[in-house]
Amino acid sequence: MDPRRRKAERVEHLLGLLKVRVLRGVNLAYRDARGSDPYVVLRMGSQKVKTGVKKKNVNPEWNEELTLSVSDHPQAIKLEVYDKDTFSRDDQMGEAELDILPLLEAAKMDLAGVPDSSIIKTVKPGRQNCLVGESHIKWMGGKLVQDIILRLRNVECGEVELQLTWVKNSGLSWKRYYHRSWCFCSARDTSFITLAE
Repeated sequence: MDPRRRKAERVEHLLGLLKVRVLRGVNLAYRDARGSDPYVVLRMGSQKVKTGVKKKNVNPEWNEELTLSVSDHPQAIKLEVYDKDTFSRDDQMGEAELDILPLLEAAKMDLAGVPDSSIIKTVKPGRQNCLVGESHIKWMGGKLVQDIILRLRNVECGEVELQLTWVKNSGLSWKRYYHRSWCFCSARDTSFITLAE
């Protein structure tokens, strides 16, 4: 298949971009005698992005923005924290899963005229998620923003604070939403195709 055609098909199936600001880790597990050298890995489908390493710090401040593209078949984000080792395999420091569906549901709403800082949706902690407390999806400066604190699993302690920002693909418009499946129609916005190249 022609590479240009494959790229155009990927753009047609792109709902938007999810900017994930990895803010900080709180009370992360010690993996070495003097602390840990943590970094965060985010995976969604075949995509994988990661932060830099923070040396000897169990309360690291990353404040790094990572970007994931979201297709019409959105998947949960898997977050993993590792301790960077020089001479051996990196040690796991916990993991969490993040469902982006509530943010995508908010993205399909007509938010024209909504006042800045309005809470659009609230996600409550539960057995199905790793949330420490309620997470509000807000309309901030013309964008949907969600602040999240995730409790790490499969580790003795640790939390990771994130901020999600949704960037809609302006070349698409929502048509309908049903049974966790997104349907959309293309507006044939060639400026976006140029931007995505």
